Amino acid sequence: MSENKGFIRDGSEKDVKFSVIIPAHNEEKYIGECLESIAKAAQPYKNQVEVIVVLNRCTDRTEEIAKSYNCVTLENNDKNLSKIRNAGAALAKGEILVTIDADTRMTEHLLTEVEKNLTSNQYIGGGVNGNFERVSLGIIVSTLLLIVPILFKYGFISVGIFWCYKKDFQAIKGFNENMLMAEDADFAKRLKQWGKTNGKKYGTVKNGMITSCRRFDHYGDWVLLKRPGMILAYLKGNNDKAANEAYYDDQAR
Repeated sequence: MSENKGFIRDGSEKDVKFSVIIPAHNEEKYIGECLESIAKAAQPYKNQVEVIVVLNRCTDRTEEIAKSYNCVTLENNDKNLSKIRNAGAALAKGEILVTIDADTRMTEHLLTEVEKNLTSNQYIGGGVNGNFERVSLGIIVSTLLLIVPILFKYGFISVGIFWCYKKDFQAIKGFNENMLMAEDADFAKRLKQWGKTNGKKYGTVKNGMITSCRRFDHYGDWVLLKRPGMILAYLKGNNDKAANEAYYDDQAR
């Protein structure tokens, strides 16, 4: 654990530059590394970064770990990632919002790149690209099987970690709470459209994250080739059973 985590709690709004929001459902295996990565990225912003962990029906040590890093925590019982993230955003005091999943690690330069992009006044916000913690042919094929139809529906967008000013998050009404899957692609599309309205671009921070392969580890690297119905579920965005399996199946965690 970092000696100087760089996270603040219960500070005044003027002290907070970044609010980092993490939805967390029984994430004790992963959230420590996620928080450690944020602490490293936050080092240039001492006492200017708050981390909000939205505890979603946790029965493990997730809350204990989050509090050991001085995170702000709140409870949320929805099986809906849009509602979970929006609940965190509603509590945020920072000028800039960043969303990250608990099994993802941001790279050390991410927050400085986000600030540079936003203060240039060229970008409305954006996403991040990066790498899986391991790579195989099956993972590449499965990822492409999902990405290609998503591209056709939503256009070329980067997801993974989102970043934008809180005022712009509020202007597009955050994540669509009617969507249970692919809510990230929908958010990116609407943020990009809002940027065009304001004469700004949708940006991508390159090599900004490393994400886990836990679902591939559980279901197999060729999962989407074997289960193409899951792709259709992502495209429709409102399949309760598929969303529960993709995000809330504790056996996959």
